[in-house]
Amino acid sequence: MEAIQTLMNEHRQIERAIEALVAFADGVRRGGGTAAELGRFVRFIREFADALHHAKEEDVLFAAMVEAGFPRDFGPIGVMLHDHEAGRRQVGALARLAERTSPWTEAEREELLSAAHGYAALLRAHIHKEDAILYPMAEQRLPGELAQRVDQACSDLEARAGADGHRAALEQLCAELVVRYAPGLGEPACRAG
Repeated sequence: MEAIQTLMNEHRQIERAIEALVAFADGVRRGGGTAAELGRFVRFIREFADALHHAKEEDVLFAAMVEAGFPRDFGPIGVMLHDHEAGRRQVGALARLAERTSPWTEAEREELLSAAHGYAALLRAHIHKEDAILYPMAEQRLPGELAQRVDQACSDLEARAGADGHRAALEQLCAELVVRYAPGLGEPACRAG
């Protein structure tokens, strides 16, 4: 399925961004970092990982899987939805810290470090579960017509996100964050490919 490949490519971008976030948080522990810079990470996570990526999963792929007979509230889909909500809570903590206008206290630096590392650990495990378990299940169990509808719906969402340059701006933001905080990841482009 084309949609699955797109989602997996997005996972690689998200992984690069969370590695940069962890490096940023580690720098905050040593006294560096600014709320504005944290806000750039929050923007990427909320607008790319959540609004673009998770929306395709929740509104398109998971909905199709439920239509094909998967339970929504437990099993693989229930676990993925729970992870999405847990991630949103972690990002909410980061967003609150990004809104600070005065320097972070030591307790706030620790909170930032904990939220960043917690979010990264959650996302690493979540992405592995999707790539290794959920997506293969979808590819095996979605009937052909439903799989085509998923591909088309995800393609339509991609076209809308790309038409106004929003997706490209988020990919550029990812690349900038990776180059600045995790240059050891190699090629800096954060493109879905």
